[in-house]
Amino acid sequence: MLPDGPRTGVGYDSHRFAPGVPLVLGGVSIPSEVGLSGHSDGDAIAHAVTDAILGAIAAGDIGEMFPDSDPANRGRDSIEMLKLAANRVAAAGWHVSNVDVTVISEFPRIAPYRDAMRAAVSGALGVEAGAVS
Repeated sequence: MLPDGPRTGVGYDSHRFAPGVPLVLGGVSIPSEVGLSGHSDGDAIAHAVTDAILGAIAAGDIGEMFPDSDPANRGRDSIEMLKLAANRVAAAGWHVSNVDVTVISEFPRIAPYRDAMRAAVSGALGVEAGAVS
């Protein structure tokens, strides 16, 4: 059965800051003495978008697709995970039309990295950069 109309997915993710861990957000490495701890690379933006697109097609969540019990997911690139989730969405006959992400944090400042994040996320999703805000 083909999709019958637009769907909306909502994704959410949070990680604790940890010293000595790389800080990656939206596929972009940000110079910092602290990063986000996680089983993968801790990219909360990529994780939230992955959850949203999987949820929109009722295909579970990031933890089901990439369980932390699987050693292959240890330190895994979250943009790679997002690409694989986007492929699952496409295989189910759907497509992502746009994504809007809100980051709630006093650190780091997102503005200097926004365009690079937009490019990384849109590239993973196979959409134009203008479809990612």
